[in-house]
Amino acid sequence: MPKLVTAALGTSAFAGFVCALLAGQDIPKTYGQPPNPPIVTNVLLALKGGDLATAEALATQYRRANGDTPEALQALGWVARGELAAREVDKAQDTAALIVKSAQTALAARSLDTEPYLPLALGTAYEVEAEALFAQGKRAAALQLLQNALAKWHETSLADRLQKNINLMTLEGRPMPLLRETEWIGNKPAPPAAWHGKVLLLFFWAHWCADCKAEAPVIAKLAEDMKASGLVVLAPTRRYGYTFDDDHAPPAKETPFLTKVFERYYQRIPLDGVPVDAGNFRRFGVSTTPTIVLVDRRGIVKLYHPGVMPEDELRAALEQLLRGTS
Repeated sequence: MPKLVTAALGTSAFAGFVCALLAGQDIPKTYGQPPNPPIVTNVLLALKGGDLATAEALATQYRRANGDTPEALQALGWVARGELAAREVDKAQDTAALIVKSAQTALAARSLDTEPYLPLALGTAYEVEAEALFAQGKRAAALQLLQNALAKWHETSLADRLQKNINLMTLEGRPMPLLRETEWIGNKPAPPAAWHGKVLLLFFWAHWCADCKAEAPVIAKLAEDMKASGLVVLAPTRRYGYTFDDDHAPPAKETPFLTKVFERYYQRIPLDGVPVDAGNFRRFGVSTTPTIVLVDRRGIVKLYHPGVMPEDELRAALEQLLRGTS
């Protein structure tokens, strides 16, 4: 088992993992994502309890004792989110600006993706700054901030996240971005021309994503119920460079693993294609999985939703599009 997985699982979860292996469940529902540092966990617990002051104090004390480490800045990012949620917009902007400044200092001596926590902190800072500007009615300024950041960080792990935030402000009401199908799982997808006049549901998933696996039965039910009415369902995915038992899996190993995950969790969805392309994730800004995108019969994006979506809400949105009333 790779070090990232054992760190993320912990001792008791690791024991459960071994039991799952012995029971034949050889693909855990989630793996490979970095665990929250203790300071981040403590800040999140304070915020969950509605105690912003304690969250701020915890982050401040940690920074005072340890300096502006990546973990400290990630905790500070959650504080900025809490401040924004509490409508303390000026304070949230100041906190986000501090994260950006501290990150820039750190990046003078390292690359962004050396470890996972500084990219998470910096991405949060950009999001908070943009959301604060948007809340103040400064949409153009928010977009400009995100576009400038994307131009700067387009070759890093931040790119998809920045594009997501741009898409949240701009994508609905516009033509669907290019969806490439040069590689796929299972049957070769039909060409895009076959989608004309159909309603599309794009379900972006990742092989490590537990929320994707939980959402799969919802997508399957809706696809089964609505296929005859003109619904086309596509499930784009991508490689990430690892599997549950290899932190550095080459494509020759990860691709069959992707297929195995698909067959275990997603095969019962009546799909029209499973494209495999990281570029699709970049254009659609898929840093959150699942991401759900609905496209009307004219090829216009009508819903862009990073994250899980309740069945009743997704069904209502699809029924409206299939009736042609949106």
